[in-house]
Amino acid sequence: MNSYLDELNEDQRKAVLHTGTPLLIMAGAGSGKTKTLTYKAAHLIHTQVIRPDELLMVTFTNKAAGQMRERVAKVRRIW
Repeated sequence: MNSYLDELNEDQRKAVLHTGTPLLIMAGAGSGKTKTLTYKAAHLIHTQVIRPDELLMVTFTNKAAGQMRERVAKVRRIW
């Protein structure tokens, strides 16, 4: 398994590896939703399902957007 996937709990790993159908991630504050989404993006790039320039991630604030970008970059070193 990819080492970055080892950093996720079982539910997060299932979400990151999920393919084929839409997936809704709902959980309380501090539960790892952003981590799951950023690792999902990194995984899609790592497995060459998408290219980084084909990825669009949307959030509510510029601060959160910056954090998501930093997290994906940290996992994949792409930006």
